[in-house]
Amino acid sequence: MPNILRTHRAAALVGAAILAGAAAFPFTLPSTSAMAASASASATVPQVSSGSFADVVSADKPAVVTITTTMKATDVSDSGDQSPMDEQFRQFFEQQGIPMPKQAPQHQGGERGMALGSGFIVSSDGIIVTNNHVIDNAIDIKVTLDDGTELPAKLLGADPKSDLAVLKITAGKPLATIAWGDSDALKLGDQILAIGNPFGIGTTVTAGIVSARGRDLHSGPYDDFIQIDAPINHGNSGGPLVDHSGNVVGINTAIYSPNGGSVGVGFAIPSDQAQKVVAKLEKSGSIDHGYLGVQIQPVTADVADAVGLAKAEGALVAAVNAGTPAAHSGVKTGDIVMTVGGEAVKSPRDLSRLVADLSPGAKEAMTVWRDGRKVDLSVTVGGNDGDQKQASAAKDEGKMQTGPSIGVALADLTPDVRQELSLPDNVTGAVVAKVNPDKPAAAAGIQTGDVIVSVNDKAVLGASDVKTAIAAAVKSGRKSVLLLIERGDQKTFIAVPFAAA
Repeated sequence: MPNILRTHRAAALVGAAILAGAAAFPFTLPSTSAMAASASASATVPQVSSGSFADVVSADKPAVVTITTTMKATDVSDSGDQSPMDEQFRQFFEQQGIPMPKQAPQHQGGERGMALGSGFIVSSDGIIVTNNHVIDNAIDIKVTLDDGTELPAKLLGADPKSDLAVLKITAGKPLATIAWGDSDALKLGDQILAIGNPFGIGTTVTAGIVSARGRDLHSGPYDDFIQIDAPINHGNSGGPLVDHSGNVVGINTAIYSPNGGSVGVGFAIPSDQAQKVVAKLEKSGSIDHGYLGVQIQPVTADVADAVGLAKAEGALVAAVNAGTPAAHSGVKTGDIVMTVGGEAVKSPRDLSRLVADLSPGAKEAMTVWRDGRKVDLSVTVGGNDGDQKQASAAKDEGKMQTGPSIGVALADLTPDVRQELSLPDNVTGAVVAKVNPDKPAAAAGIQTGDVIVSVNDKAVLGASDVKTAIAAAVKSGRKSVLLLIERGDQKTFIAVPFAAA
């Protein structure tokens, strides 16, 4: 039962799934998942010597805490369902052909549910970092220090999109802390250490290496997970991932598991990303993320060639939502966003993160690639209300035109075709009536029933326009042609190469 489980506030995530943050472990009632926290600078931690982490553990362990949450029974799923982030993980893995099993029922009745997670102290006055899913919907939060002291905790702020939360406890004395590290300096193969409270058995330390960087699990605009092989399990969620110097380089957040336990595939939020979010949460309690209002997709080599771009970098705008900041600023379908606020955009994920980090109302410069040249725009960022997406993304046997070199048969959008495809009158273009399975269009993903709206950023009105535009691209020496496809209620750019025709 392979699954991505967010180590959620409870044992509910003990099943095979991607568990957010090495999950929280349940007590007598269903629990929720806990996630990572980070710490503020403290005394210098000794380097690892002779292959032992003993000195690092001795310095860091006192700053790692156990977080116990209590929630209403109605907040604890009787069917073992996971949080919204767990659902996004499930969808991601099912898209990869890996089914997500349903969790066994965890709640057996009662008025309250309890769960365990982990966290860590980042300032000596009691500021603690953990995952949002650890404390989500909690009506009571308690923190247990390494010495066994149990204290009530106040939630200072939480951000579901980054899955981070900040707590505050009052201990009446300075507390041990962990310093933030530099996650950007991590390299594949670097040694790391995970600390937390798996299954509620007590603080546990596991070691491993950095297995991969930049993992995108499609859970939000901040997806840039560090993949590790250090064993993390339910209850580790929210605990620190530290480097050989004992500094926090990540927050343990999720695992991939066929059985609910660790199989060496874990995920942590990078500290460089978390530290910025934590600072905002500590100051204001919440984050109002920026919103642009576009559907975006990657720029492949074929797309870059089709539009005359030297490198396959940027974020291709597949659609601009009406009435959004992007629409008001002049962003157009087919634009490739290259920079925002002077920061380079190399991928759609870069754009999503840059926009999400901006404050609503901020006015930023944006550079896009349009019609073979750079165009400078000024964008006033909007607010994201949670329902808006982040810059995140035919049968007609009449007259058919066969497009040169790509292997499609096209038909005009007649009234009968429009009715069959449920297309509104304002949709223009040509419908794909047939696709040759041995030609480039099929390999690129073109399907029967797709409507070709534009060719190389030029709107087309019918089959003959598509044929003419494709022929012009061939004649100009292009290696591929960029088609804007409307399929259902989604628009997508597809670059179709000529070489394999």
